[in-house]
Amino acid sequence: MLTFSDDVFTEPEDVSPDTLANLGPLRRLAGVWQSDHEGVDVSPKAEGPERRVYREHIRMDPIDPQANGPQLLYGLRYHIHITTAEELITFHDQVGYWLWEPATGLIMQTIAIPRGQVVLAGGQAAADDKRISVEARRGDTRFGICSTTFLEEAFRTDYYRIDITFNDDGSWTYLTRTDLAVRGQEPAFNHHDTNTLRRVAPPTPNPLVDLLKGGKAG
Repeated sequence: MLTFSDDVFTEPEDVSPDTLANLGPLRRLAGVWQSDHEGVDVSPKAEGPERRVYREHIRMDPIDPQANGPQLLYGLRYHIHITTAEELITFHDQVGYWLWEPATGLIMQTIAIPRGQVVLAGGQAAADDKRISVEARRGDTRFGICSTTFLEEAFRTDYYRIDITFNDDGSWTYLTRTDLAVRGQEPAFNHHDTNTLRRVAPPTPNPLVDLLKGGKAG
């Protein structure tokens, strides 16, 4: 169990303003990424599991260092947009943050989707790890899942996990697992997605670095 000092107010001094240099394993996620109909989604339907192939675009921008009193975090703000070849409408939209605490090796992912659900998932990693994972469970007050009434009653999410592997060619591959308690169905459904993303644009510095260099904040 993590322990904290009695002083929970004093923020750290001599904080590096350069987020990209202090992201640990998350450094490999910074930038703009895309896949062309390589992603695979398996989701529950009334007639049984449905497999869909999708295209994905992800933007991950470094944010300025964040402090919770003595706790210091570096991170990325991200936006995921997913479409399919069959439909013009958005298949999935998601925003959030990836966060890294260098002092403890804590990594976190926040998730917000426009269907009434938010998640905070956590895990541990070393700065040079080629594989990272975070997870969340319904009812956990630290790394948990919160959903609107309809989702709680019809498609309750009990567990979430994402495993990311950083590939030697600079791409990265993820596998997500979401355990859904679907009304009228047993057992829980393993809703899962996998994709490999390739960088299409490099990361930009966080706003504070730009200001210190005499530029303008984005």
